[in-house]
Amino acid sequence: MAIRKIRVDGDDVLRKTCKPVDKMTDRIRTLIGDMYDTMYEANGVGLAAPQVGILKRIVVIDVCDGEAYTLINPEIVSVDGEQVGEEGCLSLPGLSGQVTRPNHVVCKALDIDMNEIIVEGEELFARAICHELDHLDGILYKDKVEGGLHRVDMEIEESNDK
Repeated sequence: MAIRKIRVDGDDVLRKTCKPVDKMTDRIRTLIGDMYDTMYEANGVGLAAPQVGILKRIVVIDVCDGEAYTLINPEIVSVDGEQVGEEGCLSLPGLSGQVTRPNHVVCKALDIDMNEIIVEGEELFARAICHELDHLDGILYKDKVEGGLHRVDMEIEESNDK
């Protein structure tokens, strides 16, 4: 597998709508493996295909709950509750902001073998599902931020100075 270049805010590909995956191919399997490698290398919890320049409806998520999720052609079928929390994004490095998301999400998708699956997420996992699926429609979390973005790398530096 390989580490791919993560596209950053300002790259047109991040604002485009992705196309569904019709069938599993060796190329798509390689892409998915590369997406995991890229996400782990960047210390992320999720990555969508457009973030590596590919306009396919594929996301990978690993919120360290003991399982990694590959979601192909995902769609949210129900949401419940509400949570407000800090979000960041590998495509907006060094930035963070408050976003309101559902606290519970049910998502229908295909797995890597193109079998239909239902995935339920709460809290961080629900947030990650919503965040990554937004990428598939050209939406960035900064579009939903309440109160603006702030730099997180400066906060880390300031806390290290104390």
